[in-house]
Amino acid sequence: MLRITSHVAFPDSEIEIHSVRAQGAGGQHVNKVSTAVRLRFDIKASSLPPPCKQALLELRDHRISYDGVITIKSQAHRSRERNREEAITRLLALIRKAVFPRKNRKPTAPTNASRERRIASKKQRGQLKSQRKGLE
Repeated sequence: MLRITSHVAFPDSEIEIHSVRAQGAGGQHVNKVSTAVRLRFDIKASSLPPPCKQALLELRDHRISYDGVITIKSQAHRSRERNREEAITRLLALIRKAVFPRKNRKPTAPTNASRERRIASKKQRGQLKSQRKGLE
């Protein structure tokens, strides 16, 4: 059972994990051993609560297909087990990102004192540059 929050969890059986051959450098080991992992998670067929499913489907992420399937490939490590753990960690992070939305930013304005300091530093810099003109 993979737990996202105290209220949101889903069974491991909803995740499909396939071993594939990794790409890139690595020599003979990469060419003959399937250490990379491709993880698939069907959002619509999962046992997540409907609000979580909806939030996941609305995320703008290249790993989520139009059909609502999350595909994550991990090939950073030499062992299949570590790649599997990393893929699951990335899936959980993606789900947490949807479950816990970012807080809306409260727009703030600079204070009058900070504006005055900014203008004063700009004037000082301008005076320094104007003093250089006479040296040429």
